[in-house]
Amino acid sequence: MATTAKNVLGTPLEPCCGQSRVGFYRDGFCHTGDADRGRHVVCAAVTDAFLQYSLERGNDLITPRPEWDFPGLKAGDRWCLCAGRWKEAHEAGVAPPVLLDACHEKATEIVSLEVLQAYE
Repeated sequence: MATTAKNVLGTPLEPCCGQSRVGFYRDGFCHTGDADRGRHVVCAAVTDAFLQYSLERGNDLITPRPEWDFPGLKAGDRWCLCAGRWKEAHEAGVAPPVLLDACHEKATEIVSLEVLQAYE
């Protein structure tokens, strides 16, 4: 799929995962738009620590939800995370690694590039 979106490095946005179920628009990319209020723009390889952190904050990313085309995540899965939640996880010391080529440029409106680079 071709995209004109840019990543945090200023180059064309790469897919976060080869499967289309990833991303707010379920197109494999961390695209964003007006409908994406959570700004799902940080492509990360989730960890058990992050998944537990998210669950404790009321966002269960572990349990499959077929009605939402959500498979449930396990450590190592790539997913487009909300930039605000990723930043919270960073501040709590449990942020997962990121794939900068697949993080939408809008991520830097919430998290600095320098912080994201520390997790690549």
